[in-house]
Amino acid sequence: MPKIIPFQAVRPTRDKVSLVASRSYESYTEEQRNGRMDVNPYSFLHIVNPGYKYHKEIKGPSRFSLVRNRYQEFKEDGVFIKDAQAAYYIYKIVDRDGFVFCGIIGAASVEDYENNLIKKHEDTIQHREELFKEYLDTVGFNAEAVLLTYPDDEAITQVLSDTMKERAEYEFTTTYRDTHYVWPLTNHNQIQVIQHAFDNMSELYIADGHHRSSSSYLLSKAHQKEGSSFDKKAAYNYFMSYLIPESHLRIHEFNRLIKDLNGYSKEEFLIALDAFYRIENRGRTAYKPSKKHHFSMYLDGEFYSLYLRKSNYSFTNSLEKLDTQILYKTILAPILGIKDVRNDARIGYADGKKDMVYVKSLVDAGDYEIGFGMLPITIEELKQIADEGYTMPPKSTYIEPKLRSGITIYEF
Repeated sequence: MPKIIPFQAVRPTRDKVSLVASRSYESYTEEQRNGRMDVNPYSFLHIVNPGYKYHKEIKGPSRFSLVRNRYQEFKEDGVFIKDAQAAYYIYKIVDRDGFVFCGIIGAASVEDYENNLIKKHEDTIQHREELFKEYLDTVGFNAEAVLLTYPDDEAITQVLSDTMKERAEYEFTTTYRDTHYVWPLTNHNQIQVIQHAFDNMSELYIADGHHRSSSSYLLSKAHQKEGSSFDKKAAYNYFMSYLIPESHLRIHEFNRLIKDLNGYSKEEFLIALDAFYRIENRGRTAYKPSKKHHFSMYLDGEFYSLYLRKSNYSFTNSLEKLDTQILYKTILAPILGIKDVRNDARIGYADGKKDMVYVKSLVDAGDYEIGFGMLPITIEELKQIADEGYTMPPKSTYIEPKLRSGITIYEF
């Protein structure tokens, strides 16, 4: 019975929300960030990149304190206001392709995370967890929601549908041509319907934001160690989450690119592949797999289809059935010598929104020697991995939606 509660968000005034909203900090190049801040004094990037003001890159605890200062300045200048009443926030995105994402921003419990009522499918890196925990502790807010998913629920869908009949508090379109809508939901009866629906669910699943959720958990534990000052109802025992039904989740694959053939000639490499795959040369026609355990490959100006020889591979558990794991165990590690897919400089990734033609362009440009493509992982596979306590290889999923930062802010 996961606990999802409403909260009093700090958020931009209606007239400035489109100016404040930004993509995640890491998604911009330095040039792109500076370009946006040059022309837009209201961008949330000014808060998370405080060194811009001093024309200097600032890192570590000094940066955290400056982030806090910039945030307070936005509040003092009336760019941000805090809602007087706790609310859920109905958030809808219609992307450039017409796909609709619609869900609820609320606060999820770190206790549920600890007790595995909020399930994980990815490993986290300890030093990143600790660093972000210190960041949260210093700045006192979270502006990027963890993406959680739940089975489609008729009661929640009806509340969302009824709420969205009213004029949205926010409605703006980004330069990516995605349109964003937000409705604060404060009606007591509707809030109870939503809470009751989540109470009847056995678990939720993290789709995106494993480090954010784990860092929030560490922050709560740090406060708990303080003893008598620990307050179980305090805001730091929750983390801001965007909850969407499974049918609204879009999961894309990450294609793999490798810089060299690990000393093999092209012919030697194809012979080594033959132990695990039926190989067919597709020439210059771009190939995308149509079935699980089939892969596409681009090498030396030509596309290939690779069909796994199932007689030579054991499907012992849900992890071993994943195409990202199969590719790792049959090609990346044993043949190409990529043991550490998270840190090896010889491997690169391209999300599945950029197709194999994009992979081809990188190989043809000489940035890489070879590229591999596959089908995306399904929500059923993701849930099974989490249920069985396994973790996927890095870069197994590219999941949408991607929310904008600074639209709802959770303070603690």
